[in-house]
Amino acid sequence: MAWEKSHESVFGLPRKLRPAVPDATSQNLGWAGLQALRCRNSAPNEVHWPPLSQHLLVLMTRPPAKMRFRYAGGRRDLPPPAGSIAVMPVGSEAELCWQGTVDCLHIYLDPKLTAQVATTSFELDVSHTTIPPLDALILPELRATMLAVDAELTTGGLGGPLMIESLANILVVRLLRYIFGLRRLVTRTDGVLTRRKLTTIIDYIMANLHRSPTLEEMAAMVSLSPYHFARQFKAATGLPPHQFLITRRVEQAQQILRGRRNLSLAEVAIGVGFSDQSQLCFHFKRIVGVTPGRFRASAKRDLKFRSEHVPPTHGEAIYLG
Repeated sequence: MAWEKSHESVFGLPRKLRPAVPDATSQNLGWAGLQALRCRNSAPNEVHWPPLSQHLLVLMTRPPAKMRFRYAGGRRDLPPPAGSIAVMPVGSEAELCWQGTVDCLHIYLDPKLTAQVATTSFELDVSHTTIPPLDALILPELRATMLAVDAELTTGGLGGPLMIESLANILVVRLLRYIFGLRRLVTRTDGVLTRRKLTTIIDYIMANLHRSPTLEEMAAMVSLSPYHFARQFKAATGLPPHQFLITRRVEQAQQILRGRRNLSLAEVAIGVGFSDQSQLCFHFKRIVGVTPGRFRASAKRDLKFRSEHVPPTHGEAIYLG
């Protein structure tokens, strides 16, 4: 997000600066609704943002020793507090210069998602309401959600696209609540899904484990906004949609591993909807308590023991694979 500057800065930075290189980025993770990048131990530098096409949230996890920040309608000549958040809306330009190293997280929110959430959750038309630039916000709920995005960035998106879609919706809701002092509409958004609607959604998830159903798709099936759907689904099942999806995938993997088909773990992972074997192993061990390989070995031992010690019922034969 930065490029070389040819002039001397107020902090006496060198005339030639290397572009800031992010420590991690969501560029190739296939995320929708938001994108993120994280910088750690970034050396002294200058950054210029041209007019933004997305809303930008910057979480300053470790401020630099010195800092100068210029943005539309404001300026800062001291580093902000650790854990504070800056908001730069669509169309903003800004310049940032710092001395000393800095750690920060940048999250870019899709303005189409922001408009959709504003309309469905608050009956607010953001096309006629300006989101202002903000600096040094101390908002624990918003910060916690941004750190959850950062955790997904660290794991390479192990929670899957559905988790990011959920986090994007939560970020927008919390940001709009703060900016406009809004409360959720108290109508059909509270409570839990009806049994019929819940059954419809679960059947849909089970039929589409292999292709990652989206929050927007499921919400549309029961005529709710993605944010309110996620709340009602968790109230009904005890799990957020993305965790419910992951748990069902792990359960299906267990069924396959108990069987006699000699599929590789990579084939099992793809078959139940995980992107690769590492995702299967991570979630399988987290939920089941053992790795898929150990689970399969134990299942085979149990099957062999039963075949050797449990007599077949009348008219039944046992065949070992």
